[in-house]
Amino acid sequence: MRFLLAAAVALLAFGSTNNLACAQATPAAVQGDFIGTLGPLSLKLHIKAATDGTLSGAIDSPNQGAYGIPCADFRIEGQTLSFKVPAVNGSWTGSIENNGATLSGTWSQGAPMPLVFTRDVFVPAEKPSRVDGIWLGTALVNGQPLRTQIVVKSDNTGREFCTVDSPDLNLFEIPCANVVFSEDRFSLELPSTQGRWSGTLSSDGNELTGTWTQANGTPPAMELNLKRQAQRVGPVAPPPVTYIPRIDPVSAADMESVLRRDLAKTFSAGLLVSGKPTGVAVGVVRNGERRIFTFGTAKADAVFEIGSITKTFTGLMLAQMIEQGNVQPETPVRELLPKDTVAKPQGAEINLLDLVTQHSGLPRLPDNMKPADPNNPYADYRAENLYQFLGKHGVAKPDKPAFLYSNLGFGLLGQALANRADTRYPELLKRLVLDPLKLSDTAVELSPDQQRRFIAGHSAALQPVHSWELDSLAGAGAIRSTADDMLKYLEANLAPKRADGSISGALARSHKPLANVAPDKRIAYAWVYETKSGSYWHNGGTGGFSSYAFFNPKGNYAAIVLVNVAVSGRGSFADQLGQHIAERFAGKPAVSLENW
Repeated sequence: MRFLLAAAVALLAFGSTNNLACAQATPAAVQGDFIGTLGPLSLKLHIKAATDGTLSGAIDSPNQGAYGIPCADFRIEGQTLSFKVPAVNGSWTGSIENNGATLSGTWSQGAPMPLVFTRDVFVPAEKPSRVDGIWLGTALVNGQPLRTQIVVKSDNTGREFCTVDSPDLNLFEIPCANVVFSEDRFSLELPSTQGRWSGTLSSDGNELTGTWTQANGTPPAMELNLKRQAQRVGPVAPPPVTYIPRIDPVSAADMESVLRRDLAKTFSAGLLVSGKPTGVAVGVVRNGERRIFTFGTAKADAVFEIGSITKTFTGLMLAQMIEQGNVQPETPVRELLPKDTVAKPQGAEINLLDLVTQHSGLPRLPDNMKPADPNNPYADYRAENLYQFLGKHGVAKPDKPAFLYSNLGFGLLGQALANRADTRYPELLKRLVLDPLKLSDTAVELSPDQQRRFIAGHSAALQPVHSWELDSLAGAGAIRSTADDMLKYLEANLAPKRADGSISGALARSHKPLANVAPDKRIAYAWVYETKSGSYWHNGGTGGFSSYAFFNPKGNYAAIVLVNVAVSGRGSFADQLGQHIAERFAGKPAVSLENW
């Protein structure tokens, strides 16, 4: 059974420090059940050790209705564990930590992502408490009814645990915290959204009457009553990924008509049905012929959040500063921070090249992010917060750093480069990249005219959401742009020698693959390079937007896809549309879009 583990934006997926032993780990050390999260997906890993030490296992993805997917090729070398999941062409590699209590590593299936498993040590109570069970209720959110499901269980010490599901958003097993049941009062917190539910269990034990509130009071508290259920509402399994037959390589001029045909079902019964808020802007170029076209609510000049494609701009900024002699690839990032921010480590330390190739060992996000508004989670994370985290965490580099996708790392890189230039990230971006490439409609801070053209972002459930502003982590995902400007950017990447002389050398430098990501994938200055196809790509996602960009110098084609809908539990429409375009350009069978 094939399922898609989506490359999604993790809002509060904090990292952890390593605690590695030096001795060879044994199969028994990793035997058992583990839980983890990958973007919005909850995962369960089951590992068994035979008497001869051979390992076998399976993985579940409850959000997607996929259970018992076989794992294969388990290997232990020292404190490193690896295995494959052949059914989805995925693999996991990482370290065995805390005597097998934690498996910390990277999942590779398309875009590699950090994936940490922790041992599931829950022992159920012999006699369940009165609140244990399955509870379901409905609340009005922005005028739309959304079901909430809470699954409560107690362990053999009497402690209560729970997970929260949102069946209508196809999100499941979101972990609770501070679950308390005393007499008839029941309460729980949901750290991922900074929400809290509290209420009372009825005398017959079949109803929970209470209120849902957010930590910051936005939106106002709302009534959410739940009734006991005999069966749990399960996730809707995503349809299998299928491909449609190849056609001859498509020109830029014909791409819109080809896509309208390939997206016919999406227009009649999917994301692009008339009346839905979905807006898509696409830019394509092949052999110098370029086209911009839109679907849904988007206009050709609409401004979108591009999310993590920002990282490629930050990488190009680094390449520019190297070309100009302001920094070196091996410059320690510590030297670009205020004096005494972080102590010099005894061994190797993180340098600028480590950050731009995602090999710094830094976690995905710092553990001191406590946003006042969870709907705009990066806005109040200032430079002083970043420096405070680094002072505690340090800048020591792991002995054998592996690819580990880190928004923190790229945010740090952008802040460090701005420090060296004695300016702010938005101004440095404009000076080093936007002005040389004549990208007048790309910015971190929008002009009044750009703000007027800024298309509203939407959640996966197509609800309006707040835009994202980034401060000290701007280098990871703060840029907004249009399809036309992004296509100009990709055209410059296709032909660096034809770009303005002040930036052509930096463009060429930023394309050099420098480190491994996964089989057949390497990383340059943020760009992921596919060794088989010759394409460079990066995707992006924020709370209300998703994006995908690629360029292929060998085929002399490129494309940008911008969507005003966030990545969902079943994946990214922007990713699949972008991959579909690449396959149409190459004359290969193309991933089907009919299920969107």
